[in-house]
Amino acid sequence: MYTLDQYVESDYTVVYFHHGLRSCNKPSLHWLRNAYREFDRKYKKNLKALYVVHPTNFIRIIWNIFQPLISHKFGKKLTYVNYLSELRDHLSWDQLIIPPDVLRPPLPTQQFGLLKPFTPSHLSSGLQTEGIFRRSARVQLIKDVQKLYNQGKPVMFEQYGDIHVPAVILKTFLRELPEPLLTFPLYHQIQDIVRVESSLRVTTCKHILERLPEPNYMVLKYLLCFLNMVSQQSIINKMSPSNLACVFGVNLSWPSQGSVSLTSLTPLNIFTEILIEHYHTVFSSRCPQAEVLP
Repeated sequence: MYTLDQYVESDYTVVYFHHGLRSCNKPSLHWLRNAYREFDRKYKKNLKALYVVHPTNFIRIIWNIFQPLISHKFGKKLTYVNYLSELRDHLSWDQLIIPPDVLRPPLPTQQFGLLKPFTPSHLSSGLQTEGIFRRSARVQLIKDVQKLYNQGKPVMFEQYGDIHVPAVILKTFLRELPEPLLTFPLYHQIQDIVRVESSLRVTTCKHILERLPEPNYMVLKYLLCFLNMVSQQSIINKMSPSNLACVFGVNLSWPSQGSVSLTSLTPLNIFTEILIEHYHTVFSSRCPQAEVLP
């Protein structure tokens, strides 16, 4: 406490990198309450901003519990930061000493756990299934599989004997994200693709994708690589880049307010079709670390 006291005599900012917390080392609520009581008033008064990087549900729940005990004014100082790149909007990046474990990307198995079934080895027959991604599956079965994923349990799609189950799960996963994979800020840029001359659209799409956060870009590249593979079998499966775009466009981008209108579908489908058909060109300039592809 003596060391900290020297820093909080004047205005200060705290950046908390949430990493390494496990059930075996997670502090109890009793410990957190006692720790909070140890802090002098100046700790709260002089704190100008608190950034919580990579917050988990546990962090959010703890905050909801403690917020009424602290103050509404203090709550305004808290900012959740989901991606490291977002810190650049708030702080000078060069002044931060970020632990190596926080900078290290997640393991491929963590990043692409749900997308892992969509690889050549798993879908060698599925790639040639007519209408893949257009057919539905039993609602209760989809809910059961979703529950397994949410609990972090392994899912063996082979036991269901239906290639449409993982296909529906993938679309459902994309559609239920709190923010679309292509992010809210890029929605209007995607809509403007119809205003771009046809010969320049591939380059424009490429520039738009370069604005994506690294995790979004990696997952999108993995997904589009697979969809490009599906489209190459379109003579058999009837899923051309255009048909795939009609299925996935609305699941990759939507506005922050309201839903996608009928007039918005055309530019959305055009954009998605370009990503699928010109995959190798659109994703050629950016090679993320620890990249994994189907």
